[in-house]
Amino acid sequence: METLLLCVSLLISAFVAYLIGSINFAIIVTRLFAKKDIRDFGSGNAGMTNVLRTLGAGPAALVTVGDFCKGLLAVLFGHLIIGYLGGGLPFFTDYMIALFVMLGHCFPVFYGFKGGKGILVSAGVILALDWRVFLIILGVFLVVVAIRRIVSLASISAAVAFPIATLVLALIDGSPYVLWDTLFSVVLSAIVIFMHRANIKRLLNGTEKPFGKKKK
Repeated sequence: METLLLCVSLLISAFVAYLIGSINFAIIVTRLFAKKDIRDFGSGNAGMTNVLRTLGAGPAALVTVGDFCKGLLAVLFGHLIIGYLGGGLPFFTDYMIALFVMLGHCFPVFYGFKGGKGILVSAGVILALDWRVFLIILGVFLVVVAIRRIVSLASISAAVAFPIATLVLALIDGSPYVLWDTLFSVVLSAIVIFMHRANIKRLLNGTEKPFGKKKK
C-alpha cells in the first residue's frame, strides 16, 4: 500500500507540475497588455526576451517573475503532495518535478503545445534544487550577457554550466547520488539547449541579434 501511494503521489505531482508549467506568462501578459499573441511577433517565441523586445520592460518583468515562480511553485506543490500521500520524498523528486514543469512550459497543453524555451522556469527549479548551483549559473548568464549582449548565448552557456556545477558541488558534498544528480541535470540542460536550436543556428551564422535590438 505504501508503495502504491508513493507511485500515485509521484504521478499526481508530475501531472500538477506539467499543468503549472503550461501556464505561460508571456502569452498571458501579452494578451492582457496588447490583446495579441506574442507568438505572432518577433522571434515567435513565447518567452521573456521576445516580450521585452515587443512590449518593453514592464510586461517583460511580469513574465520574468511569473515564469520563475512557477518553477518554485511546482516544487512546493510536489513536496506537499508526495510528502502527504507518499509519506516521504525520494531523492529524484525535485528532478522529476523539474522535468515535467519544463515540459509544460516548452509544450503547454493550454496553448497548442507551443511555448517558451525553459530558461526562467528552469532557473526557479534550480534555485529549489540547490541555491549554490543557481548562483553559479546566474553568474555565468550575467557575465555572458555583459560581454556579448546576446541572451540566447547566455542562456545556452548557463545550461552547459548547470550539469558541471551540479557535478562539482555533489563531489564536494560527497553526495551518494552524484551520478543521478549529474544525469538528471544533463537531461534538463539538454532540453534547454534543444529548445534553443534555432538560436544556435543563428549564432553559428552570425545573424543572432544582440540584446537591445528589436526584431521586426
